[in-house]
Amino acid sequence: MIATYLPELETLERLIDKGGAHLDVATVCRVDFAGHALPVYSIGIGNRSPQAPAIGFFGGIHGLERIGTQVILSFLQSLMARLRWDHVLHQQLEAVRLIFMPLVNPGGMWQSTRCNPNGVDLMRNAPVDSLESVPFMLGGQRFSSRLPWYRGALDAPMEIESRAVCSVAERELLSRQFSLAIDCHSGFGLRDRIWFPHAHTTTPIAHLPDIAAIEDLFHQSYPNHNYVFEPQSRQYRTHGDLWDYLYLNAAGERIFLPLTLEMGSWLWVKKNPRQMFSRMGIFNPIAAHRLQRVLRSHTVLFDFLVRAAAGHARWLPQGAEREAQRARALARWYGPQR
Repeated sequence: MIATYLPELETLERLIDKGGAHLDVATVCRVDFAGHALPVYSIGIGNRSPQAPAIGFFGGIHGLERIGTQVILSFLQSLMARLRWDHVLHQQLEAVRLIFMPLVNPGGMWQSTRCNPNGVDLMRNAPVDSLESVPFMLGGQRFSSRLPWYRGALDAPMEIESRAVCSVAERELLSRQFSLAIDCHSGFGLRDRIWFPHAHTTTPIAHLPDIAAIEDLFHQSYPNHNYVFEPQSRQYRTHGDLWDYLYLNAAGERIFLPLTLEMGSWLWVKKNPRQMFSRMGIFNPIAAHRLQRVLRSHTVLFDFLVRAAAGHARWLPQGAEREAQRARALARWYGPQR
């Protein structure tokens, strides 16, 4: 029954079995839905030392956006296959820790809703209020769980799935001197976008030079890429963003750079307008050849981020270079007034 409604969960558990002793697997929580206790897994691979840099891959926070889970599973499947023969991969994993939470919201994915089974949008659920105006409803609302973008009741604890993301991120990412995260979504525009904090304010983050440096590094390494890097606040602001919450709670001089991949689902609809009449089609590629193209297209980005985390000491800007990156980023993303 679970396989019928959640093939992504079946695929994930098959990959866990295939990975065997290479993987550190934990069931972070279980979500009670439709008579099942649906597991939310975290998977670790690579260097376990707390001194090693790390990168986290997150997906399925919005149940409607199955493609976010699928692209992470595709990357994880590639890693599992390469572990049998790829000596260079084994060397790479000695220098970096990889964390996967491919299916954060199994109840929402089962019922094909953006929210979790309690009607809460997990990306509006953290205890962070926007410092500036937000779009009506879209920025997060507390009117009713029957309406989209519901934040949850005022002063209520975070949802179990949100707490699971936070616990894994705090333990595996924020505890290290350097870490990255990428959270995979779909449903915004005709281009694939890579967003970074803040979502609750247009004020630039303290690590803006580091974001600018990694964007510059990616462009130099893959000059023909089609991603748009930008702060989320450049498009709209929200209450309750999970990654703003975690970024704001990162301690001391540690560097934590959370990114969000927003796959441009409008392009899929443009190429196949009939998808507009399908609830899933608005957020996911339907045609088999297009799905395959999407699944393979982000492998380069994911592999780059793993390498960037492992080699962060070689590209993080210092001194005058750091100030130059900050000036470039301010001019590009925030305008001359800053």
